[in-house]
Amino acid sequence: MKLLLNIKKEKDDLGKQVNNLANILPLTTFLKNCTVLFLFAISITIQAQNIPSSGKKYILGDVTVQGNTSFSEQTIITYSGLSKGKEITIPGEDIGDAIKKLWNSKLFSDIEVYVTKIEDNVAYLEIRLSDLPQLNELKINGVKKGKTEGIIKDTKLTKGVKVTENLITTTKNFLTKKYKKEGYLNSKIHINTIEVKDSTPTARVNMVLNIDKGEKVKIKDIVFTGNDVLSNKMLRKSMKSTKKINRLRILKRSKFIDSAYQADLGKLIEKYKENGYRDARIVSDSIIKNDDNTISLKIGVLEGEQYTFGNITFIGNTVYSNEYLNRILRIRKGDTYNGVLLQKRIQDGSKPDAFDIANEYQNNGYLFSSVNPVEVGAANNVIDMEIRISEGKPAYFNNVTVVGNDKTNDHVIYREIRTRPGQLYSKANVVRTVRELGQLGFFDAQEISPNFNNPNPNEGTIDMEYSVKETGSSQIELQGGYGGGGFIGTLGLSFNNFSIKDIFKKDAYKPIPMGDGQKLALRLQASRFYQTYSFSFSEPWLGGKRPVQFSTSISHTKQFQYNYLTGNADKSQSFNITGITFGLAKRLQVPDDFFVLSQAIGYQRYDLNNYNTNLFTFGNGFSNNLSYTVGLSRNNTSVDPIYPTGGSNFNITAKVTLPYSLFNGVDYKALKTEYDALDLTNTTDYARASEIDQERYKWLEFYKVKFKGDWYTQITKDLVLRPSVEFGFLGAYNNNRGAIPFERFFLGGDGLGTYSLDGREAIALRGYPNQSLSDNDGGTIYNKFSLELRYPVTLKASAKIYALSFLEGGASFNSFRDYNPFDIKRSAGLGIRIFMPAFGLLGIDFGHGFDTIPSDTGTSHGWETHFIIGQQF
Repeated sequence: MKLLLNIKKEKDDLGKQVNNLANILPLTTFLKNCTVLFLFAISITIQAQNIPSSGKKYILGDVTVQGNTSFSEQTIITYSGLSKGKEITIPGEDIGDAIKKLWNSKLFSDIEVYVTKIEDNVAYLEIRLSDLPQLNELKINGVKKGKTEGIIKDTKLTKGVKVTENLITTTKNFLTKKYKKEGYLNSKIHINTIEVKDSTPTARVNMVLNIDKGEKVKIKDIVFTGNDVLSNKMLRKSMKSTKKINRLRILKRSKFIDSAYQADLGKLIEKYKENGYRDARIVSDSIIKNDDNTISLKIGVLEGEQYTFGNITFIGNTVYSNEYLNRILRIRKGDTYNGVLLQKRIQDGSKPDAFDIANEYQNNGYLFSSVNPVEVGAANNVIDMEIRISEGKPAYFNNVTVVGNDKTNDHVIYREIRTRPGQLYSKANVVRTVRELGQLGFFDAQEISPNFNNPNPNEGTIDMEYSVKETGSSQIELQGGYGGGGFIGTLGLSFNNFSIKDIFKKDAYKPIPMGDGQKLALRLQASRFYQTYSFSFSEPWLGGKRPVQFSTSISHTKQFQYNYLTGNADKSQSFNITGITFGLAKRLQVPDDFFVLSQAIGYQRYDLNNYNTNLFTFGNGFSNNLSYTVGLSRNNTSVDPIYPTGGSNFNITAKVTLPYSLFNGVDYKALKTEYDALDLTNTTDYARASEIDQERYKWLEFYKVKFKGDWYTQITKDLVLRPSVEFGFLGAYNNNRGAIPFERFFLGGDGLGTYSLDGREAIALRGYPNQSLSDNDGGTIYNKFSLELRYPVTLKASAKIYALSFLEGGASFNSFRDYNPFDIKRSAGLGIRIFMPAFGLLGIDFGHGFDTIPSDTGTSHGWETHFIIGQQF
């Protein structure tokens, strides 16, 4: 007697059909030598001689294994369950179950089970199979090398994986769908396998994956049908990311992206809902391929009828009155129905700090509250609404923890946290805490995550965990540029998370004492014409109890006279400035705690050694500058200080000195009259003029007011608009003394090239050379207007990169008689910023100046390149 069971499978999922196969096929229908039946794509052949038509029980004798396999015979037999001495039924389920087990292991192909002989009630079996081949090498053609690693990860085509027909089919389908979503509708994927012939017993294949993405398909036209109320133009406009070909459009491309298209279909329906057509729906959408390798989109809509709001009733509210909730909702009976607006007024998912009903509850402790709008009537196209509110118990913070800070000490973080154990829950405080931690500059702002743990609605408690990821906060500053006829280099060390209390602890130098949030900076800047040295230190929480920042700085500058004949520095003529400053800055509570009041007292000593300028006549002498500076600032920009997406930052400062002319007894009017009458070409008169200037500037007398404001608006998901305004004015108490020759404004360039350091301020205005838009002596008034459009390339922790375009305009003036805020020098250009923890901030701008400067002869200045380099560790 001989029984042959032969099961071949072409696809993995066909293994599900092997149960009860022996029972499904009656033996009486078999031919004597070979009968072949096809069922569920499985080929089963049973050869039988004198086999009874019904199953009979046998004891397994010996089971052998044949075929191309690297597995041991005993392993295969054990895994199949066909062990010697086991009682089985032939025909029956036992052999089918064994085949199914072997097939589901995804290790074998061409599995065949034979009954080699039967003696009395003992059956002898033979299992014939082959190992599935393993992937040896994979070659991917048609994509960049940087993309291959991602493809291997997504498709799991790693070395050693078993290569099946299902794997090949799945890989093709996955890549085809992937590229279709990216806009490559005509992509083609080909996979070839080549058997590896060597002495290795394991079956192996090399795989070649050929990817032909083709070109992204552009949208020639978008056609709507069924729309009578909303025009084609309005519907196309509502589709933010799916646009037809328009040569004049720059920011939005016309290439078809399936995922963006599906999202835009939802936005199209939202546009109807905003206009009262709540029943609007898309009844059809199709892609039509054109002969010129473009596509047209045909979208059918059913608009329905327009609805209005009827009665709006609040149910379940005990904390807030109906009148108060209506003031937040701001929707009245008779208003055109707007489902999108209704949802935003109830709970705006796009803004965590939005003024809506859900946030009003969340900000006042009701973490477990829910607000659900329900339509209770729609008669005559008037929708009556019930706003059903479940307030729940007020929630209190239980445990508040921080994870992820390895360098920064806990107390530096906890003092910025607005959520305390035992405190009533407030969503606004959670959002503000995330913002404050991001503004510290010690953590990656994009990675700060507030995690809600162990919420307990019954007890009204919640655990809060803030997860942070530290980044490099200390910096080596390297800057280079050209100005004043030479190269200007800057080297600085800035430790932005310093710990001065650990300065004498040897173990704390990793490489420096860190963790207390203090800032320590050393800076050296030099060129052929000047040298400057500075040291500064700041403690953001003086005493550790209140956010009162203490800061101090010491600086020394030595500047040499420029020799116009040789173009070199004359070191026998020098101008030295030595200064020291102490400051305090306090966070205010009124009008809100985004305001900071800062105050500083500074002293500067100006020493001139045979150093003459056009601003005053004495070349040997000194001036003293004792000043008081007060500033008011407000900064509520969003979390990431590198790339803010919202909020504003403004600063107004006033720097004043004592009005010495009121009490020092000097008649400056008489000195001015005498000075004006002198002949400076006469040696004696010039000497007298020097004495008068020395008296006028022995103690500097002035006041200086500056304002700067930046606003950030996220106009789309990826675009941020930053308008900016600046203004500065240097004035005198006594017109007979006049404006001082120091502290003046020098406009133009990148704001870095400070060739002359007579207390001046360098104001950046790209597209022009450094300090080229002011007189040689500087201006006493300036204004500047700037508009930047920013686009984030990546905001990952490893590198934050954004591109920008800008429009700028500004000018400096010598007096209010000359001041005209509209008489400005204009420029425009492009730039890029790269921030990496290993290198700090890198930037380059290409600006085109549209107006002339005194040294230019053309109608416009032309292009200028500006750059900065910073290295961070």
